[in-house]
Amino acid sequence: MTSFSLTSSAFGNFQPIPQKYTQDGENLSPPLVWKDLPSGTRELALICDDPDAPRPQPWVHWVIYGIHPALACLAEGVAKGDHVEIDGGAVQGRNTSESLGYDGPKPPQGHGVHHYHFKLYALGEALNLRPGLTKDALLQAIEGHVLSETELVGTYER
Repeated sequence: MTSFSLTSSAFGNFQPIPQKYTQDGENLSPPLVWKDLPSGTRELALICDDPDAPRPQPWVHWVIYGIHPALACLAEGVAKGDHVEIDGGAVQGRNTSESLGYDGPKPPQGHGVHHYHFKLYALGEALNLRPGLTKDALLQAIEGHVLSETELVGTYER
């Protein structure tokens, strides 16, 4: 039996995220690959956040949704902006920095290891949501449509 999974060629689960994918480096989104989507998946959504951030809510680094289920990956360095030039289209939401697109790790100096949760949601309906949603707005919009979710956790420390 197989199960829905998310991996990256850049880092393993609970392993350090290379500097290239952080604000201390090139600030590129890491390559992500998924497999074994649940039957009936019509759309994918991804959220990356840091619950170790010294604030009441996790720091949101990336919100991207409307990903076509025929895709098996997001390549390294997804462009910033509302619409993403990948097959089938996708749109991006607002991160905590108020920008559209990926904004890599940059925890406070000396704050210890932070954990970056890349959560991928398989949705049973194509929702055709507008660009610019926040994490909370996206979670509200997909409520009741999630068939399954999977997660990849990377770490980073400054």
